[in-house]
Amino acid sequence: MGPDKDVPAPDVYTTPQIMAWMMDEYSKITGRNEFGCITGKPVCIGGSCGRDDATARGGMYTIREAAKELGIDLTKATVAIQGYGNAGCNAGFLVRDLFGSKVLAISDSKGGIYNEDGLDLDLACSVKKDTCTVVNSPREGTQKISNEDLLELDVDILITAALENVITKENAPNVKAKIIAELANGPTTPEADEILFKNGVHIIPDFLCNAGGVTVSYFEMVQNIDRYCWDVEDVYKRLDDRMTRAYHTVLDTSRAYNINMRQAAYVVAVSRVVEAMKMRGWIKMG
Repeated sequence: MGPDKDVPAPDVYTTPQIMAWMMDEYSKITGRNEFGCITGKPVCIGGSCGRDDATARGGMYTIREAAKELGIDLTKATVAIQGYGNAGCNAGFLVRDLFGSKVLAISDSKGGIYNEDGLDLDLACSVKKDTCTVVNSPREGTQKISNEDLLELDVDILITAALENVITKENAPNVKAKIIAELANGPTTPEADEILFKNGVHIIPDFLCNAGGVTVSYFEMVQNIDRYCWDVEDVYKRLDDRMTRAYHTVLDTSRAYNINMRQAAYVVAVSRVVEAMKMRGWIKMG
């Protein structure tokens, strides 16, 4: 690893403090401050504004564009979120605050909660911090549900922000959401992909939907190289531009080849790699 080699970014249960310690240890080894050797750091030591909720925020921009395409009014949309870590928790607040959507259900590893009138997300976040789970929410009208039940709720948008392989060929036929936004890595199996595509469910695939985090990590690398810190509004604007452009590139490819969004995302990604290989002379042209 190193600022000109591999630059790690945060993932499950890593915090800005942990990334700061890792940066500091690397700097001790090299004998000089190397702020650019890692991303996700606190802003005071070279981190980027807007990195804390970047994964969820990037996903929100793709949800917004998908809703436009499908004619879904996000101010009236209902949402269920599986997974209530950094990505899932931020997704709940953002889908509420940016769009006015109503979050009916959330869950974590110990189970979930559902309220047909909408959840009190601030209360749920507080309960999660105090008890390490959301299932202990005391709000009247809120009932406990399983992670499996959450996936099959009658909502407009399902945000998967937990584990991989949670949507399978067994439960895919029962998914009622119009949009699945994959903030987790690999939450849908290939067999489930085919079923959902045939049923008209619009999937925003993981390496498109959750690319906001790594994108802002890239922004952090750029700022470290320039030794200049961008304002948070600048970070959000740049992230919005990139995520919006990426979504429509994948959507256009999906329509051009009559393939699902995940296949289209792979076509876009592999095509870019092949083009770069051609330009470098690694493979023959034509």
